[in-house]
Parts: sequence; C-alpha cells; structure tokens
Amino acid sequence: MSAEERAVVGLALQVALWVVVVSIGPGIGVGWALARWSSRWKLLLQGIVMLPLVLPPIVTGYLLLRLLGRSSLLGQAFHAVTGGHIAYTSGACVIAAAVVGFPLLVESVRLSMLSVDRRLELVSRSLGRGRLSTFCRITLPLSWPGVVSGLVLAFARALGEFGATMILAGNIEGETRQIPLAVYTLLNRPGSEAAVVRLTAVSVGLSLVALVGAAFLAGRRRRA
Repeated sequence: MSAEERAVVGLALQVALWVVVVSIGPGIGVGWALARWSSRWKLLLQGIVMLPLVLPPIVTGYLLLRLLGRSSLLGQAFHAVTGGHIAYTSGACVIAAAVVGFPLLVESVRLSMLSVDRRLELVSRSLGRGRLSTFCRITLPLSWPGVVSGLVLAFARALGEFGATMILAGNIEGETRQIPLAVYTLLNRPGSEAAVVRLTAVSVGLSLVALVGAAFLAGRRRRA
C-alpha cells in the first residue's frame, strides 16, 4: 500500500474509534430510556433516534450541515468560542459517522436491556440500592455483551460511511478522505484500479471482522 492509502485507512480507523468513544455514553443512556421508560413520548424518541437508519445518508448529511455549518447558529457559536469550524474537518467525519451509526448502537443496547430480568432490579432496589447503583451493579453488567455488540456495529458502520460524510465533511485529502471517499475518488482517476482493489479488500476485511465479532457477542448474549 502507498503512503496515501495507509493514511486513508489510518484516518478511517481513527474516526471509527472516536465514534465508539463519543457514542458509548449517549447510546447506553438512550437505550436504557427506550427499554425502561414508560411515557407517551417514548415512541417519538425512538422514531427520532432511528431516523438516520431510514433517511438517505445524503439527506442526513444535509441536515447536519444546516445544523452545524458555518452559517448556522451552532456553527457561528462554535467559531466565536474556538475560532474554528465544525464542517469540513475530521471532527465532522466523526459527527456524521456517529449520527448514522447511532441507531444500531441504541437498538442493540435496548434489546439487551430488555432481556435483563426486572426482578433482579427490584430486589436490588428493595435492598436499599438507588436507581443509579442498581443500573451500574445489575442492569449494565448483565447487558454489557449487547452494549459491546452495538459498539462494534457502530464501529463497522463508521468504516463504511459515505453520504453524510461527503456532505458535512467533504472529500479533503489528508483531512476527511476515508476509505469510501478514497475509493470514489480513485474510480475517477485513470490507472488506479490496483489501489481501488487494495482499499476495497481492506474495507471488506475490517467490516467482516467487526460483523463476526458482533455476531459472536450477540450469540454469547443469547446463551447467557
């Protein structure tokens, strides 16, 4: 692999890892709310969370650009505080990939927490444990395989993100160009078939490892 290809793969892995880091807290919180919350607003929250799963990624990217772009209120506030911008940066890659992969994480967490026996939580509460202590000692440990499985799925989805990233982060070499964007660019460059094959093979390999890992963890959760 050339230095350019290694840089593309390295950036893709960095973005995917950052997606895991920034998604784990909100993903667990929203997944728990959807599994345990009893409210008429629950379906609305679930619909909003799952929306990126059914929207065209380019539409998701456009909405993120309107929300975080340089002319938006959030974009202008960020610039006033930091002097920088959100859009067309590596941080924008993380945001786009995290939003698109978030429904996969939340759904895995939700299903895993639904499988936890509520009687164990009630016993913990009856012994004087608070809601947070019960969550940390009972609910989260028992649902952890599902949480990890969701994180692996979010990681794999981040590796393949294209549409939302293209709109929010652009296709900037060395800054936002990851594997899908690099393949798209090389397909329009004569004599780049070998590079396309190498990057495609890396993408397939990484995604396959992630999906096999997620399936393995899901199997462990079912057996448990």
